[in-house]
Amino acid sequence: MKKIDLTGQRFERLKAIKEVGRSSGGHVQWLCECDCGKTTVVASNNLRQGKIVSCGCNKREKATKHEQWGTRIYKTWSNMVQRCTNPNSKFYKRYGGRRITVCQEWMEDFKAFYDWAMANGYQEELQIDRIDNDKGYSPDNCRWITHAQNCNNMQKNKTITYNGETNTIAEWAKKTGISYKAIAYRLRTGKPPEEILKEE
Repeated sequence: MKKIDLTGQRFERLKAIKEVGRSSGGHVQWLCECDCGKTTVVASNNLRQGKIVSCGCNKREKATKHEQWGTRIYKTWSNMVQRCTNPNSKFYKRYGGRRITVCQEWMEDFKAFYDWAMANGYQEELQIDRIDNDKGYSPDNCRWITHAQNCNNMQKNKTITYNGETNTIAEWAKKTGISYKAIAYRLRTGKPPEEILKEE
């Protein structure tokens, strides 16, 4: 059987390194390096026909994704991708429409997102939050916070700076004891911070 030199060629996640013999069927066996860092031996025909495209990690990732189907964390990932990429999503205008993206690592691999979440404080009652609201979803710009914290961080919330301290209306209401409605009304009428936060 004629040999075809595959050295250095890529087959999805696999890169052919060197020949390591022949299979029982006469096909050249290739030592391959997977993108995940592991090595595996694959017959040349399986590489060229696309029958084997990784060391097996892609199957493990698909299994993880399948096992998580319908769970809260899977829905978090799916909703994140949808609002950033699907123009039919009701939230697309606020995300994809503002060029908010999901990093390639998370976009292509639910398991990468899942592993990051598990290592960075994910709990069922928490929500994903972007630290910088003008940047996309990525490991260095995301965290898990409570619903109340997320509400305070929403773009629609107005902030007031007084005596060098900046808080949202809700935070000032809690600090001063002045009702949320009163602070919001004073802000809308154009009053300065010292009058907005003045107790009557």
